[in-house]
Amino acid sequence: MPDQTAAPRIDTEGLSIDAGLKRFVEEEVLPGTGIDAADLWSGLSALVHDFGPQNRALLEKRETIQKQLDTWHKERRSAPHNRVAYKGFLEQIGYIVPEGGDFTIETANVDPEIATVPGPQLVVPVTNARFVLNAANARWGSFYDCLYGTDAMGVLPPPGGFDDGRGARVVARTAVFLDEIFPLTATSHAKATSYVVKDGALEVDGSALKTPEAFAGYKGDPDAPTAILLKNNGLHVELVFDASHPIGSQTPSGLADVQLESAISAIIDCEDSVACVDAEDKTLAYRNWLGLMKGDLEDTFEKGGKQMTRRLHGDRTYTAPEGSEITLKGRALLLVRNVGHLMTNPAILDRDGGEIYEGLMDAMFTTLIAMHDLKKTAGPRNSVEGSVYVVKPKMHGPEEVAFTDAIFTHVEKVLGLPQYTVKLGIMDEERRTSVNLKACIRAARHRVCFINTGFLDRTGDEIHTSMEAGPFSRKDFIKRKSWITAYENQNVDIGLECGLSGKAQIGKGMWAVPDKMAAMLEQKIEHPRAGATCAWVPSPTAATLHATHYHKVDVMAVQAELAKGGRRAYVDALLDIPLAAYRQWTRKQIRREVENNAQGILGYVVRWIDQGVGCSKVPDINDVGLMEDRATCRISAQHIANWLHHGVVSNDEVEEIMKQMAEVVDRQNAEDPNYVPMAPGFDGIAFKAACDLVFDGRKQPSGYTEPVLHRRRLQLKARQH
Repeated sequence: MPDQTAAPRIDTEGLSIDAGLKRFVEEEVLPGTGIDAADLWSGLSALVHDFGPQNRALLEKRETIQKQLDTWHKERRSAPHNRVAYKGFLEQIGYIVPEGGDFTIETANVDPEIATVPGPQLVVPVTNARFVLNAANARWGSFYDCLYGTDAMGVLPPPGGFDDGRGARVVARTAVFLDEIFPLTATSHAKATSYVVKDGALEVDGSALKTPEAFAGYKGDPDAPTAILLKNNGLHVELVFDASHPIGSQTPSGLADVQLESAISAIIDCEDSVACVDAEDKTLAYRNWLGLMKGDLEDTFEKGGKQMTRRLHGDRTYTAPEGSEITLKGRALLLVRNVGHLMTNPAILDRDGGEIYEGLMDAMFTTLIAMHDLKKTAGPRNSVEGSVYVVKPKMHGPEEVAFTDAIFTHVEKVLGLPQYTVKLGIMDEERRTSVNLKACIRAARHRVCFINTGFLDRTGDEIHTSMEAGPFSRKDFIKRKSWITAYENQNVDIGLECGLSGKAQIGKGMWAVPDKMAAMLEQKIEHPRAGATCAWVPSPTAATLHATHYHKVDVMAVQAELAKGGRRAYVDALLDIPLAAYRQWTRKQIRREVENNAQGILGYVVRWIDQGVGCSKVPDINDVGLMEDRATCRISAQHIANWLHHGVVSNDEVEEIMKQMAEVVDRQNAEDPNYVPMAPGFDGIAFKAACDLVFDGRKQPSGYTEPVLHRRRLQLKARQH
């Protein structure tokens, strides 16, 4: 039973609501929506009490299926894996359901950023206003700045002030990009001295674009424009001219910057990248989402010794080639990721005094808040098509997707919205969803706006699902197994088969090394080549650099070709369990693997528990910064739990390694004034939480980290208060 004395509560409509949250909703959210407070709380109460039991039953079904899987693997652990028999068993217990016939999704009123404009996608924690604003404003980014400030050209910039030589290389590298994407008939952008608009066409030193229709507009005087707008594969590029600018003064044409349309969409995350464990945290999350939907979010902070205030960018206006005015969005299209079906939250209690499911709360409040955007008729808007985009993670199979669809139908009725106003993103990150992907899409065929793959959560679930089958390969070797390729290909193929092309996003996962932009430029082009209309990047800078890939690859054409060829992978290929075939590891290899996992867990968990930071760049064992969230923590914890269970490593060895790696993490965080060291006592809540994830990992539902993290974070907050 939750502690009801922890914060003042107000009882209404069979709910006991944190007073601060209730006040926020009634005083800040409801005004302007046309929704009456009594109707809202009555509708939420019905959602909680009608859908809560269904939610609980679905979670119980997960546990029942897991027990059946455990028994199957225990009985056959000494025998070779029999895929045919295994598939038959999964069908028998309802893990795999009939796929059904062909169909096409019927999602309507979808914004072009979702339907027809491929490009980078950011994921950002909703609780950090500065990060959220950076992500929303990352629709446009300076190619010059991104090349200069990263290792994208091979090396990092030298310390100190502006380096003229590096600046010249940036300009030259940009000209190569422009010549490749927007070639001229008789000259090069590198040699250009003037850009003018004549009779609705662009002329560069008298030369025309080889593709004249790539000219999309301009700013200023056509004989001396301050900006030229180009377009390729649905993405815009703005050439900025200013002869008085330090860079523009050094170029014959006065070209001072090249702005790329970058983060086409951004997921504002209420889930894996945040640490929201109570009403205080949830209110902060919802308040930032409200600021985005109203358009008035701002954040003041200190940078370089100066106070800065960040706000949402406005839209951009240009003169079209024929003389009319055109407007382009200045912000990424925003989706909001709700939590999954698993967790409850003490912010609201039901009529029996139990915590309500957090996913039900998110569904109601994030949609209610989005009504502020839906009611806009002029000025900057998120969705010009009148839709709300919700990404729903960690669903296990079509029954849970159908449940989510029903939740939003109820929410729409309560809020007076047309059915299917809420569009649904289905994250293909749980094994029971992967093997039933077509049925999952069918279950939300009127809402689907997004599917994507995610190696980390998907692998974490793979390990937990088959925990009893035997010891898994080392993590780097799991990535090389055939099921990963099948998983990635099937996601795209089924998405195309169900008609997502031109209606919804098909996405790929995160580039997790934010400081390695040269490597990203080399490798991440494979995502658009694979038919992905969006792929996750860790920063606005990465979004601008990744945008170049979508200029080089026509994703819609790739999808058309892939669709002609049919499926490249089927469910059978996903049923090869990535167990270790060669298990003659040396003790050094075993220790190194466990150290790597343990260091990642500790580096992430200590910030989560002690500082409430749900996603951050965490140095790995080699001091390389990696983006860590609960998905990365899940796979590492489940991997150690698996090796413990099968005797690859002992409890004593893991405990020793955890302490050793805690000292490493302490060293890596020594410059953080808010950091609380774990050594030498190893008795803090954060260290205990990390150990819980490992030593109790086998018992965690689906191997998720949330139950442990939430319990331990609440423990620390109670101690602080």
